[in-house]
Amino acid sequence: MMKKIAVFPGSFDPFTIGHENIVRRALPLFDEIIIALGENSQKKYLLSLEKRKSIISSVFKDDAQVKVTSYKGLTVNYCTANNANFILRGIRNSKDLDFEQAIAQMNKKLDDSIETIFLVNAPEYSAINSSIVRDIYVNGGDVSEFLPKGISLEN
Repeated sequence: MMKKIAVFPGSFDPFTIGHENIVRRALPLFDEIIIALGENSQKKYLLSLEKRKSIISSVFKDDAQVKVTSYKGLTVNYCTANNANFILRGIRNSKDLDFEQAIAQMNKKLDDSIETIFLVNAPEYSAINSSIVRDIYVNGGDVSEFLPKGISLEN
């Protein structure tokens, strides 16, 4: 039987408790989850790629099912190269659903063998998004309650 491998793509700048919750809830569904940080040279990141990978790796250090990598290019091509038949996405609200549905449909057109799986965020995480957390942090606010336990954005 083929391994069920899911790719959870994103910039994760920063990785939040909402992201962590999606991965932990998806673990029973898949043999392996690859948290794949997309590299976009046009985007201005708060945290370096290495810092983001290090943070996520430390969150899942005790979970052999979780791998943390980075990639460039189309997510479906990355999935194919890593024998992943699933793309995992978290949905906070109807706006996310509209956006993610369009991407999922295009990915399906690009590669019919890859399914996108949506997990709806737990209600307590639905207001948390990386952009808001980043903005709070840049403006001197305390973001610790939005980050996985023991994680700091400081270098």
